[in-house]
Amino acid sequence: MLTQSPLHATELTPAKDLQYALTLIAAIWITGAVGHFTPIGEWGALFLYVIGSIALTLWYGAHFNAFEQIYITRKNLRQALTWAGTIGGVLFIVDVVNTSFYFKNGGAPMVEMERILIGMNLLYVFPVLILAEEFLWRGMLFSALMNRGVNKHLVVALTTLAFMLNHYAVAPVDFVERGLMAMMALPIGIANGYLVVKTKNLWSGVMLHGLTMLSMMCDLFIVPKLI
Repeated sequence: MLTQSPLHATELTPAKDLQYALTLIAAIWITGAVGHFTPIGEWGALFLYVIGSIALTLWYGAHFNAFEQIYITRKNLRQALTWAGTIGGVLFIVDVVNTSFYFKNGGAPMVEMERILIGMNLLYVFPVLILAEEFLWRGMLFSALMNRGVNKHLVVALTTLAFMLNHYAVAPVDFVERGLMAMMALPIGIANGYLVVKTKNLWSGVMLHGLTMLSMMCDLFIVPKLI
């Protein structure tokens, strides 16, 4: 059996990374659209999203020796985490303040999201979800577009838009709550996109995303009680 050399494997990566990412995204969105009209709902799409994103990214990085190419690296790690902590802290404060005004003005709580996170004990899988999201949007898709010479600002815009739209395909809640989640995804997508551009390190996005998820927990379970 012929063994593919590491050099040849590296040469293959530019032709396949975008194809792999877009194929997975299409499968997730189709599964979500079909599930919406069946008793399964969007759960199948959510499962494919989490498992598929992590599996594809890890397989791709290992198979093509391309982890650094998709920004899963230790390079610039201190800089990446410093920037992520600073920006994430600012977004945390802004989000909690905005949510406080939202509830003071009569905004409705995200009842279905609370039911899923607490009633179904899915709060504990959030770290895995964060990894899946950053691996797909700021790892596979982002790097594939950047490697093809697409303008960095356009790459940030496209990946953020896709990230926002994805919440309509995989979130098993009503469309109002999906819209709120998509709005929360906007600053995350923009901030994480530019962090990856600056640091070439995906762990910055993972850390910032984690901080924004903590702010979301405050939005759901702390701010309403204080207001």
